[in-house]
Amino acid sequence: MHILVILAHPDPKSFNHAIAARAMETLATNGHRAILRDLCAEGFDPLLPAGEIPRGATLPADIERHCAETAGADGLIIVHPNWWGMPPAVLTGWVDRIMRPGTAYEFVEGDDGEGVPQGLLKAQKAIVFNTSNTEANREETVFGDPLERIWKDCVFGLCGVPDVTRRMFRIICTSTPEERKAWLDETARIVSETFPAEP
Repeated sequence: MHILVILAHPDPKSFNHAIAARAMETLATNGHRAILRDLCAEGFDPLLPAGEIPRGATLPADIERHCAETAGADGLIIVHPNWWGMPPAVLTGWVDRIMRPGTAYEFVEGDDGEGVPQGLLKAQKAIVFNTSNTEANREETVFGDPLERIWKDCVFGLCGVPDVTRRMFRIICTSTPEERKAWLDETARIVSETFPAEP
């Protein structure tokens, strides 16, 4: 399978980078072809220009490449921290520019954009790995776990990916090396369960 891994964290020493590296290692071990896109290292521009909004717009070469990789992926893995109950701006901008009509979704004939779109992504499975410094009960009762809604309903649900696994690792700022090792082992297990070894 062809799996696309999207990483959004500016610090190469972050635990998010360790998660992405372990996911890539596990995918390779399982015989999958994987592409890692480290958005911050790439200098991905998150700003959506007005000229890119229309369907069929001429896109910069790097955006075309991201669109093609996303549309062609058999599975997706997203890795990012929880910042203010949202993904980092670079990842939100990636969604704005890449999950576009004709690539990730479309409206039925005669629908000018007021209806519910149909998903176009080839991927049937996605994993979202998050990190947080917010205690789980506070996240769920006070904030309503917004990342759950963003990824499962607002992004992947709309774009046609029915099977979404999400795992939040917390509390990062006070975690021990033993906890982080266990979390990376869990990362490998989740990746293997979602994208098992090729026969």
